[in-house]
Amino acid sequence: MFDFSTPVDRHGTWCTQWDYIADRFGSADLLPFTISDMDFSTAPCILDVLQQRLQHGVLGYSRWQHEDFLGAVRHWYHQRFNTSVDTSLAVYGPSVIYMVAQMIRIWSEPGEYIVTHTPAYDAFYKVVLGNQRQLLTCPLNKVDNDWHCDMAHLEALLARPQTKILLLCSPQNPTGKVWRQEELQQMAELCERHDVKVISDEIHMDMVWGKHQHIPWSQVATTSWALLTSGSKTFNIPALTGAYGLISDKHARESYTLALKNRDGLSSPAVMAVAAHIAAYRHGEPWLDALREYLQQNLAYVAERLHQSFPQLNWQPPQATYLAWIDLRPLGIDDHQLQQVLIDREKVAIMPGFTYGEEGRGFLRLNIGCPRSKVEAGMDKLIAALEFVLANA
Repeated sequence: MFDFSTPVDRHGTWCTQWDYIADRFGSADLLPFTISDMDFSTAPCILDVLQQRLQHGVLGYSRWQHEDFLGAVRHWYHQRFNTSVDTSLAVYGPSVIYMVAQMIRIWSEPGEYIVTHTPAYDAFYKVVLGNQRQLLTCPLNKVDNDWHCDMAHLEALLARPQTKILLLCSPQNPTGKVWRQEELQQMAELCERHDVKVISDEIHMDMVWGKHQHIPWSQVATTSWALLTSGSKTFNIPALTGAYGLISDKHARESYTLALKNRDGLSSPAVMAVAAHIAAYRHGEPWLDALREYLQQNLAYVAERLHQSFPQLNWQPPQATYLAWIDLRPLGIDDHQLQQVLIDREKVAIMPGFTYGEEGRGFLRLNIGCPRSKVEAGMDKLIAALEFVLANA
């Protein structure tokens, strides 16, 4: 029913991944597997509703606090996570990271500490440091093909007097870890014990694979919390700029809304994003289910190619996300040398692991949200680059 195999040419569309690749990698003629959007057209039900809005012709100021939107959110959580959410706690914003920044300013002061697991999404570092807060890192430990949090170390960080917030990524980017129920409950208990508030970025919640299940933070929370998310990753609509969240504390929720409207002047949402979310959450399941199957096949293909060429890596697909987090440390390859070969010789752009902090050294993050033909070309180039570096070590 849905075509994910036919390439869509994104050149000349002001596309960050394709048109502005030189900004990060220094060269414009690269095959990109970088920023986490997909090369697929979004769901037809979304395109249809956007066309209807355009045909209406009036693109005036709009609202999101209505049953069409809030009911769609409740419906999605019930359908996908068998969970009831209280949309009286809902807030809206232009992006998840904007909302993270707002909650950091509401729940902490400059110089205070924010804890996050590493390696971490690079915007986490930027939003914490850009708001003059200090970041405390809790490295995840890789055991076989799973990632574990040292809860004793996490508690030591949370127990520091100046620690105010746990900034959680669930599922975790870039490792693809899906937090288990017992892990979430333990973190919730630790945060309650040390009076630490929680900001949970759950933007990858719909991309969880196999037996793993995403559990919204609202299901385990015991202290003040903000669950922030969007359909932008799931349905490939980040350019529409729209996100939403749930904030448990009434005062924090009111403070967020005041800052959004009065300080930042964002009183009206992007109507296309509101319409797109409603269509996606009410009618997008068939498309998403087909997409998920395609993405899992892409991940399985990456695993097959890596096993054929470098069985010592024993690479397995992540528990979540369409971002293949590839551990190359068994090969003993220098990160910067590999990047030079990937860019200059193979003409491919793949995110180096050190982008996501010191714990990411020795890894690559490969975006497989694209037609299989592109994944095949990317794997050819990656394997050729690895073989070249090893042969010339």
